[in-house]
Amino acid sequence: MNREHLLAQLARHADYDVAIIGGGATGLGVALDAAARGFSVVLIESHDFAQGTSSRATKLVHGGVRYLAQGNIGLVREALHERTTLLHNAPHLCQPLPFVVPAYRFWEAPFYGLGLKMYDLLAGKAGLGPTEFLSPAQALALVPTIRQKNLKGGVRYWDAQFDDARMALALARTAAANGALVINYCAATGLVHEGGKLVGLRCRDGETGAQFGIAARCVINAAGVWVDDLRQQDGRAISRSVQDMVAPSQGVHIVVDREFLPSEHALLVPRTADGRVLFAVPWLGKVILGTTDTPRHDLAREPRPFKQELDFILSESARYLSRAPSRTDIKSVWVGLRPLVKPQGDDGEDTKGLSREHTVLVSQSGLVTVTGGKWTTYRAIAEDVLEKCFERQLLQRISAGVTANLKLVGAGRAAGPQHRLSEPQGLHCYGSEAQAVLALPGADREIGAGLTEAMVRFAARHEYARTVEDVLARRWRLLFLDAAYAGALANEVGVVLREETGRDPKVQEFQDLAKLYLSLPA
Repeated sequence: MNREHLLAQLARHADYDVAIIGGGATGLGVALDAAARGFSVVLIESHDFAQGTSSRATKLVHGGVRYLAQGNIGLVREALHERTTLLHNAPHLCQPLPFVVPAYRFWEAPFYGLGLKMYDLLAGKAGLGPTEFLSPAQALALVPTIRQKNLKGGVRYWDAQFDDARMALALARTAAANGALVINYCAATGLVHEGGKLVGLRCRDGETGAQFGIAARCVINAAGVWVDDLRQQDGRAISRSVQDMVAPSQGVHIVVDREFLPSEHALLVPRTADGRVLFAVPWLGKVILGTTDTPRHDLAREPRPFKQELDFILSESARYLSRAPSRTDIKSVWVGLRPLVKPQGDDGEDTKGLSREHTVLVSQSGLVTVTGGKWTTYRAIAEDVLEKCFERQLLQRISAGVTANLKLVGAGRAAGPQHRLSEPQGLHCYGSEAQAVLALPGADREIGAGLTEAMVRFAARHEYARTVEDVLARRWRLLFLDAAYAGALANEVGVVLREETGRDPKVQEFQDLAKLYLSLPA
């Protein structure tokens, strides 16, 4: 993963079958699928892998209970199938998780229970456990801190959870192991057209400023909420007007200590006061509360929550938890922008009603744009993207997809015991690579929160980490769990990173970011 070697390879080999812009779940999924089929592949990402939406999910691998309520059976069936695939291909990053749906009205348990029984039927043999009706005592035994007043019982069902940023890294590294060239901090600066056809792109290394040209038979725009910028560039080059296809929706997540939900079960409220879904999910020793679904018209790299979003999550939590967290209990607040696909002519004001399904468009010049969808179905989205490339004869079909049974890097036999991601020990889960970490200098020196010097070195040498943020936000999820603690570790992590990379690890920038993750709108 030596960066100088990667850039030298980019300069030396400028002609590819597939060039991908965007290093989130979708772009990395396409890179792996294409490389596994035997295509020559390059992927560039302007920031870090999964720095945007793909590291800010609710950490759930799920079929989509609310999509079932909307009658979208096809999407639910596909997602349940892909849930099984993820559990099989990345068991070190994805594990089953039980949920409790509390019932405070007599009709809620039978109503939600019957719907979840249908969820079981759609999952079939891929089900993770049966849906069960709970008495009030059973519900309290599983989730001791739910509000007892008027509790009529509940329902338990099963889904799964994962570590989204580390899943993205596993995809990047598995794609690289299959021959793809994947580079972070390398931004696309322009598209290259000849005779009205897209033939490549230009990019710039974010560290050295070096410029590169990439020729490609197929250019895939997988930039998430930012896909319309490239679509507009493409349209101007061939003198065609382009209507934006993305309506960004903001999802806010609040993180608090496990004392508010001391359970191995997550809590799901299918319908809050305003019709949204509320989750309380145990993850890596903390609890994630969320999420919101609010239209947003700007595309900030670090969007911040609106006051009404924080108020909504805290007030709804107070309706279902015996002890509700307050603003002073918040350890971190993070926000992701969902790239929802809007209908033609839609103004994007009501994102709750927009499709969560992905869309693939191929422009007149041949630019392939993919957006929408969700983490759970990233692999199916990648297959669909390549299918569109074959249909438009941008690529010649050379083999069937092979990712359904392709284990991701780190999924081999673990050197130590595996842990549930809901436990703090989940932070130490490196799967089959634990021995490689232990062999590095500093294996016995802990920097903090279980993070050792050797793990920082491993992140720099094998996981493309360049800055303190890369390590403490995405290789090690501390920024998302306890922003103040993460900021306090920045200097020590920076010292090790500077030794490994020889470059400024951007300590102060990360400390400023950590403060931002604790800043709350008045």
